[in-house]
Amino acid sequence: MTGTTLLARGTAHGATALRGGGRWRPSPYLVFGGLFWLVMSLAFWRVPMCCDFGQHAAVVERLKDDLLHPAHPMADLPGEGSAYYSPYAVAQGVFAKVTGLAGWQVVKLAGPLNLLVLLTGIGRFVRGLTTRPWAPVLALCAMVLLWGTRMAWWSGYLGLMSMTGNLGYPSTFAIGLAFWAWAWAGSLARGPRWDSAWASGRGLWPYVGLGALCGLILLIHPISSVAAVLGVVAFAASDRRVWAWARLGAWAATGLTAAVVAALWPYFSVFSLVGDESVDWIHRQLYTEMPQRFWLALLGLPALWLRLRRDRRDPLVLMFVLECAVVAYGWVSGHYTYGRILGLTLVPLQFALAIELAAPRTWGWRRGALAGAAALGACVGFFQIQAGAVVPRALDPIGFDQPPRWPGYGWAVEHMRRGDVVLTNGYWPTRSVPGHGANLVAPAWPDASLDEDVRNRRLAAVRAYLSPDSTRAGRMATVRRYEVRWLLLSRDQKVPPEAVVVDWSRRTGEVLARVGGSAGQKPHKEARPHP
Repeated sequence: MTGTTLLARGTAHGATALRGGGRWRPSPYLVFGGLFWLVMSLAFWRVPMCCDFGQHAAVVERLKDDLLHPAHPMADLPGEGSAYYSPYAVAQGVFAKVTGLAGWQVVKLAGPLNLLVLLTGIGRFVRGLTTRPWAPVLALCAMVLLWGTRMAWWSGYLGLMSMTGNLGYPSTFAIGLAFWAWAWAGSLARGPRWDSAWASGRGLWPYVGLGALCGLILLIHPISSVAAVLGVVAFAASDRRVWAWARLGAWAATGLTAAVVAALWPYFSVFSLVGDESVDWIHRQLYTEMPQRFWLALLGLPALWLRLRRDRRDPLVLMFVLECAVVAYGWVSGHYTYGRILGLTLVPLQFALAIELAAPRTWGWRRGALAGAAALGACVGFFQIQAGAVVPRALDPIGFDQPPRWPGYGWAVEHMRRGDVVLTNGYWPTRSVPGHGANLVAPAWPDASLDEDVRNRRLAAVRAYLSPDSTRAGRMATVRRYEVRWLLLSRDQKVPPEAVVVDWSRRTGEVLARVGGSAGQKPHKEARPHP
């Protein structure tokens, strides 16, 4: 009788499990994060090549041609020392070589992968700060919506609109790894006291692993690594045993490992970028209209203040203070490139707000007011700036601002051989054409592999060639010196008499003309995919 009863109970328990009593249920973040991944991947794919996309596609093309000794990303020059040839880019080059895909296709495919790394990093980071299941969802919403009411579009800025352009960039992958590094650092800071594991050497390896990850981030995107390292420092400083000799030595091992990993990379020296002023003039605009671009994130200040009152060594507070100090240094010193970490400087504000709103405590009027302000701010951010990222024009009842839609240059590059040199000063073609495998006379951006004086001389040569006062002899000298094969001219630029018009754009009116060869020679067409 007893055995029969036990069997019946066991059967009933198993039946309950089969009916769903022990069924796995996805977390809110898995559901909403998965939906976000799908929507943003599609939003990213629908935006054509624009902005820095062509530069990163060109990097893949050069590595596809020569993995060990790639040329300059945009010109027919040596590329030794270019910081674009990071471990991330080399992996893309290997993938392009194995699959035969074009550079722009590889960068497009990288978008969903980078977003996956970012989303998983956010989830792991927030779970290290709180066990509240809705906190990662609220953190994601705050990160993509609470910016400002003026467009903030830059690599490393993770608003919805900016994501449609930069998901495929190395900066997004590096930031995703930064969240993983912060989560790792947080787990070490909260870790148990040292025991026999330290004596055996096993206690040091997690810190070495974290250092290797930081070194990888430093190589992939040096400026984002500044914010990543500051976050790790903030968690190390929050470790209440940090001044114990063993713990201090372990955190020092993290920094040493990061430096060693970065120093061993053969393609360029990341330490040579310290103090480099060549791109500071480009980044000065990051400091303009800062209140308009970021004021919605300030809704997180009360939540950050509450965290400070609870714990003066709170890692989010320390991270925010350190990053603000670096941004201020960039402004005062004139090294405006440090302003690139502004996007990550908002993370402590946004995530502190999300964690506070996810708290299960009974809500008082203060928390209710904070939640209402956050909800209103998210609506303002979405409808004022971000909505066009995910709402196609065909479904848009209001007329939201849309992501940029640059013209494509497939019509021009289909006439070119790989490596042909193009002379142009147009804003769009100088940033797009190299992504298809062509070279420019004068690269659009500074690069560590090319002396800036040389680039400026090339820019001057292009201006002189396109000047209405140029002579045929001067133009032909430029063609011979830089082995120019093609001209890509805007509709208001005159085609030189010695050039042969080959094609033109129905959208922009730009003209492709051939120079440097026999006038009767037919252009070579190489079949290649283009967007």
